[in-house]
Amino acid sequence: MTSEQARLTAVITTVEQEAQDEAKTLAGEGRTARAIRRLRKSSSLNLHTGSVALDLLVEGGTLPTTHRQALDALREADAALVGELTGVLRQERRDADIQAVKLLRERTGIDLAGGYHLVRELSAQLGR
Repeated sequence: MTSEQARLTAVITTVEQEAQDEAKTLAGEGRTARAIRRLRKSSSLNLHTGSVALDLLVEGGTLPTTHRQALDALREADAALVGELTGVLRQERRDADIQAVKLLRERTGIDLAGGYHLVRELSAQLGR
C-alpha cells in the first residue's frame, strides 16, 4: 500500500468519536503506540493506516464517524473514483455492487467491510 493509499484509507474509514478523542489524548501524552491501538480497536485500520490516521488527528483533522461522512470524504479526496463507482453501480448488472466494492478496494486499500458500507451508502444516495 502506498502512502497515498494509506492516507486515503485513513480518511474514509469510520472511527468512533470517543476513540478519536482518546487517541488524541494518548498521543498528546506521548503514548503513540497506545493511541494507534485505540484507533485500530474501534475500526478496521491496519497498523500503517492507523499510524496515518493518528497523524491526521494530531494535525487537527478528523476522521469520519459515519459512512455518510466517509463517502463525503471520498468525494472530496477522489471525485473521479466516486464517479467511476457511480458508473459501475448504474449498470444493469446483478453484480454491480460487488464490482464497485472491488474497484474501491483496489484503488484505496480499504478493507472488505469498509468498502461494502461505502458502496451501500453510495447506492442508497443514488436511489438503488
